Amino acid sequence: MLDNQIILILTIIGAYLFGSISSAIITCKLMRLPDPRTQGSNNPGATNVLRIGGKKAAFITLLGDTLKGVIPVLFAKWLDFSAVGIALVCFAAFLGHLFPIFFRFVGGKGVATLLGCLLALSWPVGLSWVGTWLIVAIITRYSSLSSLTASTLAPLYAWYFTDKLAYVVILVLIDIILMIRHRGNIVKLIKGQESRIGKKSG
Repeated sequence: MLDNQIILILTIIGAYLFGSISSAIITCKLMRLPDPRTQGSNNPGATNVLRIGGKKAAFITLLGDTLKGVIPVLFAKWLDFSAVGIALVCFAAFLGHLFPIFFRFVGGKGVATLLGCLLALSWPVGLSWVGTWLIVAIITRYSSLSSLTASTLAPLYAWYFTDKLAYVVILVLIDIILMIRHRGNIVKLIKGQESRIGKKSG
């Protein structure tokens, strides 16, 4: 029992450290692009990398950020942790992206890493998230609104497809954090000033 608890704690720490690897910063450095923390929205995430570096750099960043959620959660499931343990590993990876220890705790908003976690937790939940994002994005052309809507519905998807209370609780907590991280976007949405997909921000 004690050994299992130690393994869980080490896995949670490992998930946080893995999540702390900034795909945006590393990608921009390797591709000799400006630091995403100093350009555009100053957010080290795929959307901002798209603004300053184009589609290729953004795709690499998106893939890297998504894998930061996929790999730790799949590893936790492989170790056969309880639903609570897996949920904690998911949360640790998510927090690592938001507050990366390797980059002075200045991270992204966590959307892609959350998607990776969802796909690993339950692929129907992850695909439901993607479907919701696409529908809202097609209708509104707002990436932030699409992400927030999909993430708000994620706990419901988790309850329907997995019936695991631990997943639901952790996803509610993550959604609250996402709302806080996107408060600037929410204000712009209300004022009608948010940038639409395909248009450069002013």
